Amino acid sequence: MMEELCIVTTGGTIDKIYFDDKSDFQVGEPQIGRILEELGVAFRFTVIPIIRKDSLHINDNDRELLHDAIAAQASRHVLVTHGTDSMVATAKVLSRIPDKTIVLTGALNPARFRGSDAEFNIGCAVGAVQSLPPGVYIAMNGRIWDPEHVRKNVDANRFESA
Repeated sequence: MMEELCIVTTGGTIDKIYFDDKSDFQVGEPQIGRILEELGVAFRFTVIPIIRKDSLHINDNDRELLHDAIAAQASRHVLVTHGTDSMVATAKVLSRIPDKTIVLTGALNPARFRGSDAEFNIGCAVGAVQSLPPGVYIAMNGRIWDPEHVRKNVDANRFESA
């Protein structure tokens, strides 16, 4: 049974705010806490914002910061919201953390947009983090992926087997 879900946020499309037709944006406040509260989930959670970047701008130093922050948490269940473009690279770094179930998820459309996949992906990730054995996983497009065997297909805008 999950004692408390630790949620670590890094930014990405899930938290983006768009300003005009030219797709100017900034990464806003983490949306996952608001989403889980609105859904009335029956578990305790803590949201820890670590960075606020588009995943194309997440670098190795950011990944090490994320690794260290997650490794330092007492919780064995960790959900990470992350941009989709470099989610797989981050998952591979996090796989060095033992004895935790870590699930990364994000959205292909901002959570603030009607019809966003954010709530669905978060729901899949919450189920996965509670039921899977220790390890690192990616929850996207209604599936749970092993980071070693998945890639983002940019042209099709979805995750698929690598």
